[in-house]
Amino acid sequence: MSLYPVILCGGAGTRLWPASHAGRPKQFTAFVGERSLFQNTVRRVADLPGADGLLVVAGVLHAAMIDRQLRALGVTATVLLEPDARDSAPAIAAACAWIAARDPEGIAVIVASDHHVPDSQAFRDAALIAAGAAAGARIVTMGVTPRVPSTAYGYIAPGGPLDGVRELSRFVEKPDAATAQSYVDAGYLWNSGNFVASAATLLGELEAFEPALAASAREAVAQASAQDHGLLLGPAFRSAPKVSIDYAVMERTTRAAVLPVDFAWSDLGAWDAVREVSDTDAAGNAVYGTPVLIDASHNLVRAGGGAQVAVIGVSHLAVVAEGPHVLVCDLTQAQAVKTAVERLKALPVHVEPPFADLDGASRWFDQWLTTRALPLWWTLGADHVHGGFHEVLAPNAEAPAWPRRARVQGRQAFAYARAARLGWAGPWRPAVSHGLEFLNAKYRRADGLYRTLVDATGAPLDDTAKTYDQAFVLLALAELHHGEPRASLEADATALLAAIRARRLPTGGYREDGDHPFQSNAHMHLFEAALAWIDAGGGAEWRQLAEEIAALALTRFIDADHGFVREFFDEAWRPAPGADGRRLEPGHQFEWAWLMQRWASMGGGRAAAEAAGRLFAAGLRGVDPTRGVAIDATQDDFSPLETTARLWPQTEYLKAAIAIGDEARTLAAAQALVRYLDTPIGGLWHDRMSAHGVLTAEPAPASSLYHLIVAVAELRSHTQRASRRASDGGSGERADSGDNSRPIEPLAVR
Repeated sequence: MSLYPVILCGGAGTRLWPASHAGRPKQFTAFVGERSLFQNTVRRVADLPGADGLLVVAGVLHAAMIDRQLRALGVTATVLLEPDARDSAPAIAAACAWIAARDPEGIAVIVASDHHVPDSQAFRDAALIAAGAAAGARIVTMGVTPRVPSTAYGYIAPGGPLDGVRELSRFVEKPDAATAQSYVDAGYLWNSGNFVASAATLLGELEAFEPALAASAREAVAQASAQDHGLLLGPAFRSAPKVSIDYAVMERTTRAAVLPVDFAWSDLGAWDAVREVSDTDAAGNAVYGTPVLIDASHNLVRAGGGAQVAVIGVSHLAVVAEGPHVLVCDLTQAQAVKTAVERLKALPVHVEPPFADLDGASRWFDQWLTTRALPLWWTLGADHVHGGFHEVLAPNAEAPAWPRRARVQGRQAFAYARAARLGWAGPWRPAVSHGLEFLNAKYRRADGLYRTLVDATGAPLDDTAKTYDQAFVLLALAELHHGEPRASLEADATALLAAIRARRLPTGGYREDGDHPFQSNAHMHLFEAALAWIDAGGGAEWRQLAEEIAALALTRFIDADHGFVREFFDEAWRPAPGADGRRLEPGHQFEWAWLMQRWASMGGGRAAAEAAGRLFAAGLRGVDPTRGVAIDATQDDFSPLETTARLWPQTEYLKAAIAIGDEARTLAAAQALVRYLDTPIGGLWHDRMSAHGVLTAEPAPASSLYHLIVAVAELRSHTQRASRRASDGGSGERADSGDNSRPIEPLAVR
């Protein structure tokens, strides 16, 4: 009989906020001792007698963290990575499908990654007893003998003896205090959430009760692909129904059994539970970090993330500080922390303006870019194993094995080439080469165009050549040529332009591959690339391209009556029918305004300058006056369509305000943008703000670095020009906007 320990790493541990959060969920945090809960779980099950390999099931965003924590223990495991969280039943089904494919008689010992079991040997002894019953086709859960009538746990009513275990009479949900006492008096057990069963038995029950789920899990395992830190389950996993194992199987099967156990156990579901299992000082305080306590007793005090904490004259409180986040609660109310976190999420975020003027804003953004963002996205944002740049970085700065778009490689190469022109002393040259070499090796097709998508190792996933993606290759080459003119760069760019021009439509413009073949967005970036090549000293073909796209924008893309640019069109470049034709994106109003003003300054004519002013005004109609940010989309009457607000429209708001010469709006846009950069790890960013002003904890897209570096460069140029004007006007002083020596002042968040 071979045993396969399975560790489930789902869940976020919201009740242990702020120490547990999206960037570092509960299981990967140390609450008791020096190791994380996950590491303690690994040590508990890895040495199980008869174990034939450790299996971990986790979300793809946590793959690198799991790898690092396993290596710290010197333990190897097979890690199944979920492309999407689907609750416990699909995770267990995938684990069982993996085991059954290798060992039809294998027994799975399924444990949560975030429980506290100090007596590991007692757990292993119990698991072996349960495994004996599991070999007889029983699905055994461990029921813990209650120490107290807790209202934090579900309960199990045990029945009579059965194959060395007990019948499982019924599950009951978390009770109130009186009911909990009656359960304890009646001999009920705490539901520990640990299961032991043969993989074949569990899969058979899932096929009986949830056949679609079982089929999705089997297919996802068959489709699994090797990634840096595990096996990524195939796309079929995403179609599995979201359901818990209790509902999917345990409450419906006739094979359920319970093994009563008497070892100490806690799911550490809240701060009161953490204090109960922690060592305490003479006054009964459980202390983490180096807080100061005066006349305080029976508290849990945790000072993390560099926070300084003093606790005076109080008792029976949880005081937890993690960076800018602070929790203070009565330990008897610890279960309410989850409710508090939900309410905090619904509150608007307010950041005190850190900038008194644009010179201060420019200094801050310069230093953030050069000392935080650029180093981070080269050291952690670049894939130094397979080449190229990662698509995103998670809030903990780890890189999931996501597929990679060509535009990201072009944008990152551009960003580091622009960094060189800004005077960054870091390794810009290796970074540019890293991106361009990966582009040419993994994306370039036989016809000279670049495919849109590869996997994390560079294997093709989508051979489509999007005009949008070609534009960013041209932009990266232009930026590098601008700093270091080379005939080979211009030759590569003109060859790519020729390949693009071969796809030109008879009616003018270029068709885009995908759901929206006739769009303004792809042309906007071709226009940007043409202007960049004009700036870099390119040949006449670039001005010709710019003139062509500017004319198309002025006559087709930009509405003659209202001055806004539409997103989608039909094949005759008329507004697309229905909702597509009415969609406006404020960020694109600003981006086109910036480009048109640039084109006007290059001799593009008065019409371009006038269009820039009207586009800027249209963009302002999409700025939410409450949050001060440009929202994602409106309809063509400027009524809100998508009230979320991504980061990139704020960079375009800033660039356009500078181009138009609106000083007040420039400062307002800088204040809006800086809110997105207030992250626990400097150099990352929030990508999205909710309609309520909440910045969501999700991966930072690498592609935003392009938007950010251009905005920072524009702001720097603007303040330097203002400084020169002030100096020429006889002020006798010159603003020191190019000095990056001052440390970044922290953002004040309340």
